[in-house]
Amino acid sequence: MNAVRLALSWLTVAPISGPATVDRRSAGRAIALAPAVGLLLGVIAAAAMWAFGRAGLDTLLAGLLTVGLLALLTRGMHLDGLADTVDGLGSYGPPERARQIMKSGGAGPFGVAALIFAIGIQAVAFAALAGHERWWAIALAVALGRVAVVAACRTGVPAAPEAGFGALVAGTQPPVVIAVWSVSALAGAVAAVPATLWLGPLVTVIALTVALVIVRHCARRFGGLSGDVLGAVLEITVSLAAVGFSLMG
Repeated sequence: MNAVRLALSWLTVAPISGPATVDRRSAGRAIALAPAVGLLLGVIAAAAMWAFGRAGLDTLLAGLLTVGLLALLTRGMHLDGLADTVDGLGSYGPPERARQIMKSGGAGPFGVAALIFAIGIQAVAFAALAGHERWWAIALAVALGRVAVVAACRTGVPAAPEAGFGALVAGTQPPVVIAVWSVSALAGAVAAVPATLWLGPLVTVIALTVALVIVRHCARRFGGLSGDVLGAVLEITVSLAAVGFSLMG
């Protein structure tokens, strides 16, 4: 139950307090539950899209509002991580300078552009899926971003220097946990694109593969994994999955 409380308190705005002390073991257990929390958020997103549609809102406006709702429910920390990570990658300095830029608290031109693209892509993709009443695809895309987070924290990935959250979760996820969530995502993805059953699993494989490539590059560029990188990987994976699931609708 401590892991559940910690996962909800970390990954959502739910008024739930985590345990008094958090070590790598408890942090790892909490991160292992991230896809379950993601599925909960995904169901909320799909329900919001349905409700906005029933209220008569245009699907694109509904998509923007739903992306905003997800940001509200997660304190916007994943979007913030995306902006910080892209700003860090856009710098030409050594890893120390890149990490400095990421911690500056402001968003540079690269980060702002990344936010615009991520929010826009997710909103349009959600709108396309809602137009075909593909509610499960919306929910799965959101959950898949959290599967990518689990995979990013796989054993062997080091934490970046001075990375508070990264130091707690980097390298905590054994292969079996990653395999269980990945296989579950692949099974669920079969129903994500009903007209073409193979497309959902293919999109899932591509999205998770891209996520792992990004994590590997960021770990080299920044000297390890950080919370910002996890947020970036999450948002990119959600965007890729939502777009992929909207194909052949």
